[in-house]
Amino acid sequence: MLLAVERLHAHYGKSHILHGVNLAVEEGSIVSLLGRNGSGRSTTLKTMMGIVRATEGSVVLEGCELTGLRPFEVARAGLGYVPEERLVFPNLTVEENLQMGLQPPRDGNAPWTTGDMYRYFPRLEERRHNKAGTLSGGEQQMLTICRSLLGNPRVLLIDEPTEGLAPKIVEVVMEVILDIRKRGLAVVLVEQKLTIALKVAEKVFVMGHGEIVFEGTPDELRGRPDIRRDWLEVS
Repeated sequence: MLLAVERLHAHYGKSHILHGVNLAVEEGSIVSLLGRNGSGRSTTLKTMMGIVRATEGSVVLEGCELTGLRPFEVARAGLGYVPEERLVFPNLTVEENLQMGLQPPRDGNAPWTTGDMYRYFPRLEERRHNKAGTLSGGEQQMLTICRSLLGNPRVLLIDEPTEGLAPKIVEVVMEVILDIRKRGLAVVLVEQKLTIALKVAEKVFVMGHGEIVFEGTPDELRGRPDIRRDWLEVS
């Protein structure tokens, strides 16, 4: 198992947000983390990254305990993170933003390069000398994904990558996620659009009230209308 999260708890002040989250990610797989807004999906990713402090439990990547590490230490250990907020450096150019993400390659893995990023997203190459703050929302999403990939992570955590994007851009982003899996990179995907999440994932975890309420394959979830009704559908 490449990444194992066990009995993960987290709080915001006195509010208990995560209640013993367990999930596992195999090498080269895509896992979708589903649930309604407020179910704890984004907090799970932030706790795995050390942005939110875990109050109990463990996050283990290739035998390395990440719980208690600072976010930059978690990133150096091999977790990449694409936040929903698309946190680009607005006063730096596209090229400079990409350079900020560069980390040495990991043993036995071919490094990601800026050339790879421009092949994925030619629009970024066209605008490589433009400041990131002038990019559209879709372009900023592309840039954030690319900057995270250049850190050469073993697992990429992606929070709502298609939120607010035009359908054509959504299609491109999903193609990139499927392609990076071919290079052995595992992905944990938080995605509100159920059709997309089920299309790209080998395994799905459904969250409700800060804990995992279902674990299985996309086909198994399709066969559970009760889970979809109780934990995913908006009435």
